[in-house]
Amino acid sequence: MATPKSRLGRGLGSLISSGTTPPKTTAPVALAPAPVAVADGLPGYREVAVHLVEPNPYQPRKEFSPEALTELVESIRAEGLLQPIVVRPVGDRFQLIAGERRWRAFQQLKLKAIPARIMTSSDASSASLALIENLQRADLNPLEEAHGYASLIRDFDLTQEAAAQRVGKGRATVANSLRLLGLEAELQGYIGKGMLSVGHAKVLLGVENSAERLVLARRTMEQGLSVRALEELLQHHAGGAGKKRKMPAATATALSDIEKKLTSHLGARSTLKHSPKRGRIIIEYQGNEDLSRVLEKMGLRL
Repeated sequence: MATPKSRLGRGLGSLISSGTTPPKTTAPVALAPAPVAVADGLPGYREVAVHLVEPNPYQPRKEFSPEALTELVESIRAEGLLQPIVVRPVGDRFQLIAGERRWRAFQQLKLKAIPARIMTSSDASSASLALIENLQRADLNPLEEAHGYASLIRDFDLTQEAAAQRVGKGRATVANSLRLLGLEAELQGYIGKGMLSVGHAKVLLGVENSAERLVLARRTMEQGLSVRALEELLQHHAGGAGKKRKMPAATATALSDIEKKLTSHLGARSTLKHSPKRGRIIIEYQGNEDLSRVLEKMGLRL
C-alpha cells in the first residue's frame, strides 16, 4: 500500500492523471530530483531540483509578503503543490518564468525537488510572461507594474504599443502606468505602499512644481483626502495663486515716495517694482547723453 509520502513524491504526474489533489501530510517531504528533457522545444512537466532553479531577473514583483509566504508554506505542507512553477532551461540550470513564491515556499520546506513546467523562451518572452502572470493574479502594486512595463521597453527595445501588445493591455493603460515613474521617489514609495492611490497620483502629476507636489501628497495622507477632495484643493490652490495680492496702503505710500525722490534726484522718471522677497528699479532716460548724465548723478562715470 502506497504511503502518503510516496504519493506526494510522485508530484505533478499523480495530480494530472487522477485530477485530484495530493493527500494531506503534516511534515515536509523530500522529493527525489528527476532528469529533465525538453524535446523539440515542446514544454514538458517534470520535477526539477530546487537548488537548480534561479529567480527571473525580469521579475516585476519586488516585495514578497512574509505573511502570505507563510500561509503558502502551510498550504503546501497540508495539501501539496496544486500548480507547478514555470521555468526555462538556462545552461545546466533553470530560470523561473512564473511561481517564485511557490519556489521560495519549497525552499522553506527544505524540499529537494519541485513540480515544474519546462518551456523554451527568449528573454523578452520570459519577461512578458512573468509580467502577465502577476497582472492576471493582481499581485503587483502600481509601481511594480509600471517598472515591469518600463523593463520590457528598455531592456528589449520595444515601443509602448509593442509592450502593450505583449501583455495584452491597451497602449493608453501602459502609457498612464509609465507616467507614475515621473514622480519623485518619495511619492513613488507612498504609491507602492498603498498610502496614495493611482487616482491621487494622476492628480499630483498635474502639479508642475516638485516641492508643491510633495506638500500636497503629505497633506492628502495626513487628512485622508479622497481623489475628489484633492482635485478641489488643487483647483482652489491654483485659483488663489493666480490672484494678485493687494499691497498694504502704508507700503504703497512708502514706495510712491521713494519713486518721487529718485525721479527728482536723478532727473529721470524712476519706477519701483516691489515684493517682500525681490524687486527692481526702472530708470528711464533719453539717449546716450541723458544716460551719461543719470550715471553721473549716481556717482558713476564711463
